[in-house]
Amino acid sequence: MDSRTRRTPVGAPDPRPAGERPALVPLRHRSPASAAVLVLHGGRADSLAPSRPWHVAALRMRPVARAVATAVPDGEVFLGRVRYRHRGWNGSRADPVRDARRALAELTRLVGEVPVVLVGHSMGGRTALRVADAPQVRGVVALAPWCPEGEPVTQLRDRKVIVLHGDRDRITDPRESVAFVRRARDAGSDAGVLLVKAGDHAMLRRYGTWHRATGAAVAELLTPGGPAGPADGLLATALSAPGGGVL
Repeated sequence: MDSRTRRTPVGAPDPRPAGERPALVPLRHRSPASAAVLVLHGGRADSLAPSRPWHVAALRMRPVARAVATAVPDGEVFLGRVRYRHRGWNGSRADPVRDARRALAELTRLVGEVPVVLVGHSMGGRTALRVADAPQVRGVVALAPWCPEGEPVTQLRDRKVIVLHGDRDRITDPRESVAFVRRARDAGSDAGVLLVKAGDHAMLRRYGTWHRATGAAVAELLTPGGPAGPADGLLATALSAPGGGVL
């Protein structure tokens, strides 16, 4: 890890209102931490119902988190997930964005300022891309992200972004991911998209490809190595294909 990463004292005051559950759920934590990966699951466009860990969207990210843990076996890399208060994005409220920012703040209080990679699926992908302007975020792996027209991209300047999207996704449109990545590049991001051939939104078809690619992408983003990462890495492959590479 980059030895120049600045650390902040652990144990700062917690501004969370009394009785509110933490937004950060540790999955693997050994002190000291040299880096961190946060996983963000999907949800619904609109719902104020409580988000629960047994909902399908949350359960689907469990094997993804395991794949990341396998690809990044270094115990000093903290692995956690973001806990949402509500199931939905909820328009201008953008509830999961607020939760993700709380989780990043809680992470800093827990382990100090270390480089972070965010891994988000669907609504979680949109959320991860939104909060990538946080100073500790090094990059984002967005899985079948929800990227509606007009979604902001300026926050991705100087960030690395790898988008994986199934070409048979009927819930979120892979063409919108391609368009989003193009705009992110114009805004100064090292962003690329890889299309999973025959891949669906739930990442069940060709799940092995999804899991291996996600783990490899996270490992690549955590490894310092120039603006585009390794010459033969996933990001380099994605960057070389304007319309998206194919897995």
